[in-house]
Amino acid sequence: MTGQKALRMVMVAVFGVLVVVSLACGGGSETVRLATEGQYHPFNFINDDGEIDGLEREVGDELCRRAELDCEWVLNEWSDMIPDLVGGEFDVIITGMSITDERDETIDFTEPYYPPTPSVYLALAGAGDEAVQGRLGAYADTIYSDFFTEQGIPYTEFGSEDDRIEALLNGEIDASLVDHAYAVEKLAEYEGRLAVVGPSVLLDRGIGMGVREDSGDLRDKLNEAIASMKADGSLNELIRKWVGEDAKTF
Repeated sequence: MTGQKALRMVMVAVFGVLVVVSLACGGGSETVRLATEGQYHPFNFINDDGEIDGLEREVGDELCRRAELDCEWVLNEWSDMIPDLVGGEFDVIITGMSITDERDETIDFTEPYYPPTPSVYLALAGAGDEAVQGRLGAYADTIYSDFFTEQGIPYTEFGSEDDRIEALLNGEIDASLVDHAYAVEKLAEYEGRLAVVGPSVLLDRGIGMGVREDSGDLRDKLNEAIASMKADGSLNELIRKWVGEDAKTF
């Protein structure tokens, strides 16, 4: 074998290795679009630099890295999340969406990346448990509005989480049923002005990523990555970072 021929063979072999590495890193893969609301601290929000931030941003980025997916983030209205996912506007919902039987009839979910946690009522400090018998508020199209409707409990519907907190602070409602992590955030933000009252209520099977029903391969890749983060403890570390040391973990 001549020196030039041997050199050409080495160069071909190296090029082949580089192509394999490039594909493995997602260079030739289709972009997976992750949709979030950007208004649900500490799960997702827009930071001072105008970027999507929060627990789900960090979890989503790490899941994409482990699953070797080329991902990009998009913002979407909460009320349109499921219809827009089904319509192909994006590929994954990751926005504090609880896994429920009703939603599972329309879309598929990954395994939960946030464990089932009882929701709690927030009221003005000093209002006491009787506040849950008064005027209640709920974010529209959520497990909270669904719960009140199913139980036949009158409530005022709001277009965002922060709208109902403002209504609570202004005395327009007496209590609001919210996610535990969101409650922790608001108790810290409005220290001394809000309190948890009444009973807690378990309404879901945890929080998962929503995908279309024909996305089995993508769901499987994300599930493997979620299992990997649970196994090495990194998912629990992120939950504690964003929700606090007392947060429920896996």
